[in-house]
Amino acid sequence: MLGARGGLRALRCCSSSTSSSSSSSSSLPRELRVPAVRLRVREALRAREAAGEVKVQGWVRSVRSQKEILFLHINDGSSLESLQVVADPSLQNRDLTFGSAVEVQGKLVKSPHKMQNVELQAGAIRVVGPCDTLSFPLKFKERHPLEYVRQFPHLRCRSNVLGALLRIRSEATAAIHSFFQDNGFVHIHTPIITSNDCEGAGELFQIEVASSQVSRSSGEKRHHPKFQVLLTKQRAFTRVFTFGPTFRAENSQSRRHLAEFYMVEAELSFTESLQDIMQVMEDLFKTATSSVFSKCPHDVELFHKYVAPAQKGRLEQVLKNKFVIISYNEAVEILKQAPQTFTFKPEVAAVDLLVPGIGELCGGSLREERLPFLESRLQRLGLGDTYQWYLDLRKFGSVPHGGFGMGFERYLQYILGVDNIKDVIPFPRFPHSCLL
Repeated sequence: MLGARGGLRALRCCSSSTSSSSSSSSSLPRELRVPAVRLRVREALRAREAAGEVKVQGWVRSVRSQKEILFLHINDGSSLESLQVVADPSLQNRDLTFGSAVEVQGKLVKSPHKMQNVELQAGAIRVVGPCDTLSFPLKFKERHPLEYVRQFPHLRCRSNVLGALLRIRSEATAAIHSFFQDNGFVHIHTPIITSNDCEGAGELFQIEVASSQVSRSSGEKRHHPKFQVLLTKQRAFTRVFTFGPTFRAENSQSRRHLAEFYMVEAELSFTESLQDIMQVMEDLFKTATSSVFSKCPHDVELFHKYVAPAQKGRLEQVLKNKFVIISYNEAVEILKQAPQTFTFKPEVAAVDLLVPGIGELCGGSLREERLPFLESRLQRLGLGDTYQWYLDLRKFGSVPHGGFGMGFERYLQYILGVDNIKDVIPFPRFPHSCLL
C-alpha cells in the first residue's frame, strides 16, 4: 500500500503519463491500464495539482443532487475536512445516503471553489455499506450535544467532535512518548493485575487466579500499584515512565472522575529536589501541548471555536509563561483568607499541578527511602511480609528518588476546554455505566 508521499508521487506520474492519451486509455486492454491509486481523504486534500485515476473510500457526510450534477462529501476519519466529490446524476442510487460507506473512483482535479484545492471527479461510485438514515442516531447538519452522542459510544466517533478528539488523543499519546524518549526515560510496561491492594480498591475489583487473590490496579497517585511496580525498575534505570489504563474504585459521578482512565507516570532516581520533578511536569505539558497544536490545528480549532471559545487565549498564555509556584505555607495563608473552612495536614515533600476548571492535573512527591522508618511503619500496620519486596528496594542500592503522575483525560479536558471527562475518552467507564 502506498503512503501519502508515495501515493502523491504516483499520482503525478499517472497524471503526466496519461494526460496526452486520456481519450484512448479506456480502449487499452485491462491488463495494460494504470490501476487507480488508493488515497486517504487527508492525502487527497493535500494534493496541490490535478492527478490521474484515484480511489477514495469513506463515509458520506452529505449528498446533494442537482439536475446536471451530483455533489458528495466523504470522510474517512483521517482529517476533519471532507473531500468533495462531483459526479453525473446517473451515478445516484437510493443507497447513496448520509452515513453510507462508499468507494469512489475517478480523477483528482483542480477545484473552482476557493475553499479547497482539489475535488474528486467521480467515474464510479460503489455503495459498500448502506445506512438507514431514519434510525441512524446522528442526523445530517445537526450539531448534537456531547451529552446526546455519549449515549452511542459505538457510533459517536462518526461525529465531527469525537472524530477530532480521537485524532488529538492519538497525537497527544505520540507526543508524550516522544517527550520521554527524547529526555532519556525508559518506557516500562507495568501490569494491570497486581497483588497490591490500594485504598480498599481490591474490595471492588477482585478476581481469583488459582489459589492466590489478586486485584486490578486501582487507586491514585502516590499510592498507586502501577507506581509501586514502576519503582522496581527504577533501581536499574535512572529515568522510567509508564503510560496505560488505570482503575479507580471510588463511587464518584463527578465530571472529573472515571472508573477507568489513562495515567502517565514517571520516576526519577538520584533526586532530592521537588524542583526537578516540577520541571519535568512543566516541560512535559508544554512540549506535548505544542506538538498537538502543531499537528492537529483544525481539530483543536473545532474545540476552541465551538466547545470552549476562551480556552485558546488562556493556553497561549500558559505555554509562553513560566508556571507559578507557591509553597505549602503560602497556600495555607491564602486559604485562611477564604470564607470556607479548610483542614490543613502536616507538610510533606509533595507537589500538585493545579489548572483552572480541572483542579489537580499532576501529583508528585519525593519518595520515602529511609529503610528504618519504612520497616517501623509497616510493622505497626502488620504489612511487613506483604511489602518485603518494597523494603528490599531500600536494602539493595537505594537512592533518593521521586516522581509524578498525570491523568491523561484531565490533560485533554484542560487543553481542549471540555467540561466533562466522559467526553474525552472513547468508551467512558464510571459507576453503574459500562456501555459495550
